[in-house]
Amino acid sequence: MEPTTVAALVAAGWGEHRPGLWCEDRVLSHHEVAAGAAARAALLAGLLPPGAVPHVGVLLDNTEEFPLWLAAAALARAAVAGINPTRRGPGLARDIRHTECPLLVTERAHLPLLAGLDLPGVRILVTDDEEYAALLAAHAGAVPDPSRARPADRLLLYFTSGSTGAPKAALCSQGRLAAAGHALVRQFGVRADDVHYVCMPMFHGNAVIADWAPALAAGAGVALRRRFSASAFLSDVRRYRATYFTYVGRAVQYLLATEPRPDDRDHRLRLGFGTEAGAVHAAAFERRFGVRLVEGYGSSEGGAAIQWAPGTPAGAVGPAGPGLVVLDPVTGRECPRAVFDGAGRLCNGDEAIGELVNRGPNAFEGYWRNPGAEAERRRGGAYWTGDLFYRDADGHLYFAGRTDDRIRVDGEMLAAAVIENIVARYPGADAVAVYGVPDPVTGDQVMATVAGTFDPADFAAFLRAQPDLGTKMAPRFVRVVERMPVTATNKIERARLRREGFCCGDPVWWRPPGEPDYRRLTAEDVDGEAAP
Repeated sequence: MEPTTVAALVAAGWGEHRPGLWCEDRVLSHHEVAAGAAARAALLAGLLPPGAVPHVGVLLDNTEEFPLWLAAAALARAAVAGINPTRRGPGLARDIRHTECPLLVTERAHLPLLAGLDLPGVRILVTDDEEYAALLAAHAGAVPDPSRARPADRLLLYFTSGSTGAPKAALCSQGRLAAAGHALVRQFGVRADDVHYVCMPMFHGNAVIADWAPALAAGAGVALRRRFSASAFLSDVRRYRATYFTYVGRAVQYLLATEPRPDDRDHRLRLGFGTEAGAVHAAAFERRFGVRLVEGYGSSEGGAAIQWAPGTPAGAVGPAGPGLVVLDPVTGRECPRAVFDGAGRLCNGDEAIGELVNRGPNAFEGYWRNPGAEAERRRGGAYWTGDLFYRDADGHLYFAGRTDDRIRVDGEMLAAAVIENIVARYPGADAVAVYGVPDPVTGDQVMATVAGTFDPADFAAFLRAQPDLGTKMAPRFVRVVERMPVTATNKIERARLRREGFCCGDPVWWRPPGEPDYRRLTAEDVDGEAAP
């Protein structure tokens, strides 16, 4: 029977002396990981003030201390709040206070972030100082005891990267995390001799749920990269003999932007699992590195998931599982199925695009101290994802963007994700973001930001050659950047791009109404016809 708690999975490493955790030049066996977790669990139990919420904030890069504290929290029936080191000042203090962490584990490199912050009642542990080593030494003989842990025990509080308002701390229990690990082991055939390369930040749910958890469930090894580095990726993969990794956002595009080498396929890596690579870049990655990328969909909070299956059409995420429907968010009615023309263009986006909703059982466990956000997700007995999709006649689901990615041109609803995938084929594009900006009369105009090389005449000709680009889809504005602005988890900062629109410091090209070609946007254009 599969263990139902993370604590039990951690304890299973006791007595197993195979290498289990690599971080830079340090190697810990599975036994040493279990022992280190037990020592930290004992330390945590002794440091938590009486009656305090059993939460520990972790403000760390991907060092060995991060998974050790996750494992320790599971043994101690406590929870880890992953603190984002790219947050600053009052926002950072708010995250720590909101998750009610009486303890904060950090390292010297991050101490300047905490200087001057109002953190009453928070004790700070610094993992690379002598006091911390002495505290741990007092518990060196601790043995992992998973007997008190329960599947319902809260284990993670991880902040979602919402585009508006303060980040929300989503909850994840030991049972949910263990179940996710077992499910991915079955899906991808993870074995004990695999090595999972964790290069996405562990303060985010992706690295913990999709990378660390299946390794823990299978007894596989874990290799950590302190921070994602495209240039160091292959050398790390070879050094640690990694077989599996996860990615989010633009990571795949950054890897493809590195200089090709004759030995790009000289490694043991067999699989990458993640989101937002896009079909064009996923295919390019497999051609170059010989590694299959599996694109999946899963809401950060666990309320809905879609798995690719054989027979899934190009461009689709996968078949709709039980309970998954696409609803009109205003009427609550199910949207009509998508209709495509001979070139594969979506003909009825205005009525077919809606919000993905899960009416069946789901793993959403709520947000910490945020009933309003929970109510937004739980409506009418269902889970509303906040993501736009459409569904074809055979039941396959296609991602159309976030609910704030709606683009309505001349009364027609367009899918930002569909346009983005088409523009991503442009040979000069390393990364692409598509979003709406206000139309001077009504609705929206399509705008794209392209990172890479851009020639306006070539781009216009490229668009005219795309058979699946609808007449309303061609971007009116194109912003050209050297590097796409992204969050700490490599997701494009779409809210920032929308907010800046075409009034920005980067070169912007545009097609005036009725004209087929692009020209440079000028101040006179902004003050005249282009102005909203």
